[in-house]
Amino acid sequence: MESSLFTPDQQEMISGAIQNAENETSGEIRVHLEKSCTGNVLDRASQVFASLEMHKTKLRNGILFYLAYEDRKFAILGDAGINSIVSDDFWDGIKVKMQSRFRAGHFVEGLCEGVELAGNQLKSTFPRHDDDVNELSDKISFG
Repeated sequence: MESSLFTPDQQEMISGAIQNAENETSGEIRVHLEKSCTGNVLDRASQVFASLEMHKTKLRNGILFYLAYEDRKFAILGDAGINSIVSDDFWDGIKVKMQSRFRAGHFVEGLCEGVELAGNQLKSTFPRHDDDVNELSDKISFG
């Protein structure tokens, strides 16, 4: 299913942001878009995380940016390897910056900035090594 929210060029911009972020870290980043989310956004993001098999990365360092754009809900979900190391408020700064962009209607910029910030913050905790393998697709997934 394709998104009516982003053009193909905008989708490529987001995928490019993921690739750039992953050049600096062994963390694996995915972006998932859906029109709507009934219920709790974190519960839905957890379901998507599992369905995309993001918990199967070698270092358990997957990050999901989930956006239900018609309902104006989003979540950032990190896997156990990340959450066991970072502080409880690790995602809050990223979320605040993204919300500011989203409120202004700049969804592409918000997602790209969030992905970039996540990559920058993960560099020290999960640095990229020469033998790192891209374990998850950099393309946007759609629900």
